[in-house]
Amino acid sequence: MISLQPLKILENIEFRNLLTGRFFIVLAFRMLATLLGWWVYQLTKDPFSIGLIGLSEVIPAVSCALYAGHVIDMNEKKKLLLVCTYLYVFLIGLLLIPAFYNKELHFSGHEITYYIYGVIFFTGIVRAFIGPIVPSMIPKIVQKVNLPSAITLNQGTFLISSVCGHAAGGFLIGLVGVKWTLIVIISLISVASIFFWQLNKQFSEHKKDEIKVFESMREGISYIFKTKEILGALCLDMFAVLFGGAVAMIPVFATDILKSGAEGFGLLNAASDIGSMIIIMTLSVIPLRKNQGKILLCVVAGFGLCIIGFGLSQYYWLSFMFLVLSGMLDGISVVIRGTIVQLKTPDHIRGRVLSVNSIFIMSSNEMGQFESGLAAKLMGVVRSVVFGGSMTLLIALVVAGTNHKLRRMQY
Repeated sequence: MISLQPLKILENIEFRNLLTGRFFIVLAFRMLATLLGWWVYQLTKDPFSIGLIGLSEVIPAVSCALYAGHVIDMNEKKKLLLVCTYLYVFLIGLLLIPAFYNKELHFSGHEITYYIYGVIFFTGIVRAFIGPIVPSMIPKIVQKVNLPSAITLNQGTFLISSVCGHAAGGFLIGLVGVKWTLIVIISLISVASIFFWQLNKQFSEHKKDEIKVFESMREGISYIFKTKEILGALCLDMFAVLFGGAVAMIPVFATDILKSGAEGFGLLNAASDIGSMIIIMTLSVIPLRKNQGKILLCVVAGFGLCIIGFGLSQYYWLSFMFLVLSGMLDGISVVIRGTIVQLKTPDHIRGRVLSVNSIFIMSSNEMGQFESGLAAKLMGVVRSVVFGGSMTLLIALVVAGTNHKLRRMQY
């Protein structure tokens, strides 16, 4: 059945401002991720160096995530969102130093790489806060009955901006180079802040000093472990993406295997997000009505098969199609997981639960990037990707056989 509910939600001006701001900031983040993977690989010619980008960010992000959830739940969210946005502008601005003044400062390739890792470490701290803020604001902006549609639109906005960011990053690197691509990224984050200024303030539901920090963090963790559907979905996603992170190796495939250059790299890097965007737009008007748990398990298994196919492919467009299909399957997984977390989480604890959720996401994405780099160094790039896809398939089968609540779950 086709639903027009998402179109009605867009009549909410504040929700539109939140989504528009998120579009520009995610666009910038995806362009930055594309740029850093390409930049570091060109400096070092070492796949492991790409994996260290993810490790540099995930260590501080995961370390700060629980405290960030407490801060989000106890403070006014709009102010935190703006502070994090401008900190990103400052930190990314630091990357302009080696980009513009490398000749004057005589940095070596490895020195620039270490400098990049240092900057990314601090962006990881900021990410621990900014990641959960936007989804934690949505339930206060839209009515609960509209929440599933709002989550789907939020994910759709994220994926559209990801597609554009990955592709634009690759094209801009080839067209204007690293330094001017950085300027564009900083400009986009500044544009995002303009829309965030239009949001209403969202104050904490807790009285000041009502909950101690450690008690607050423990409450968020405890809630997730008591809610088996959330725990199962998050664990499945984390381990599947951890081992199925073939996207991290796309700079190597584009450069050494498929010989596609910077432009081909940008499109290949966006392929999985293109697939996700297609499926998210479809789910916006034709939502999943039942058996979401079984669907989640099936799409994760299919995702693993696509990663295996990508690793074995020697042809650019076949590799592209495997990544598009993997993105479609991953998009279904994202919608189901996001809906479960939002619908089953009370408002007073939402920031902490979403921060724990962000730990799972960051562990899977950034640690997956590190795992991919390490595996590529030990096994070779192709074998590491095939191994990762095989492990993803195995994990889906194990979870399907052991987590009965998740398998039977529907909303």
